[in-house]
Amino acid sequence: MIAALYRTPVALLTLTAVMWAMNAIIGQLARGEITPYALVLGRWAMVAVVMWALFGHEVRAAWPALRARFGWLVLAAICGFTGFNTLFYIASTQTTGINIGIIQGSMPVFVLIGAFVAFGDRVGRGQLLGVAVTLVGVVLVAAGGSLERLLALAFNRGDIIMLGACLLYAGYAVALRNRPNAPGRALFTFFAVVSAISAIPLAAWEAAQPGYPWPTAKGWALTAIVAIFPSCLAQLFFLRGVDLIGPGRAGVYINLVPVFAAILAILILGERFYAYHAAALVLVIGGIWLAQRQRG
Repeated sequence: MIAALYRTPVALLTLTAVMWAMNAIIGQLARGEITPYALVLGRWAMVAVVMWALFGHEVRAAWPALRARFGWLVLAAICGFTGFNTLFYIASTQTTGINIGIIQGSMPVFVLIGAFVAFGDRVGRGQLLGVAVTLVGVVLVAAGGSLERLLALAFNRGDIIMLGACLLYAGYAVALRNRPNAPGRALFTFFAVVSAISAIPLAAWEAAQPGYPWPTAKGWALTAIVAIFPSCLAQLFFLRGVDLIGPGRAGVYINLVPVFAAILAILILGERFYAYHAAALVLVIGGIWLAQRQRG
């Protein structure tokens, strides 16, 4: 069964989208159970241990290539893993899982913008339209569907923080174009180790504060879940999906993340799905479709 799954890109990439959507739900469930800094440290420490046990030999074999770009790789890991996840979980304490999922789903458009800024990639009219439509969807979510809040620029703070998280991850994704010649599993393992180490200072500073709320048993369980599913398995499944059908076709499945996040938030968290959520979901997914449809 596992062998059959590993040969089926549709199943692998759909499960990847579901697991990434789970992260938005775990961020909500972690409220009061574990702080964002502790969750980030615990997550990447667990991932680093597991990935090193499985693929540490690949990191050692690829070390000459990794060492040549060491500073760049460390910065990429801090932005795309430590920074993104820290802002992600902070945002989760101030907004809903549905909002988190929809805004997270807009990341491909930010990657498109970043590629244009960093590398001068050609952007067609269809792509510009896609960017505009997606951004309208993000603004609609941040304004809570309220015209008054939009005109007053009174956006939800958690949604703005999540937008910052997406920008960090988009920067990381764009930077991967200049990645060293190393296997994807070795690179991800290296990133996990760097992310765990770079998460220590903030978590230590937070733990030293008076009245620090130490993680509960549920908090550690949620950390283990996020380490196993959205981190390890999702990354390995996505890398395998890319191997099977290529990065372009595999990337389309990221569009399913906000859909699954909304479904899981309703089923697990009991969150309410408003009309503006539906409109924003259509705008974000439609905008990404327009942008990807005319890529290249």
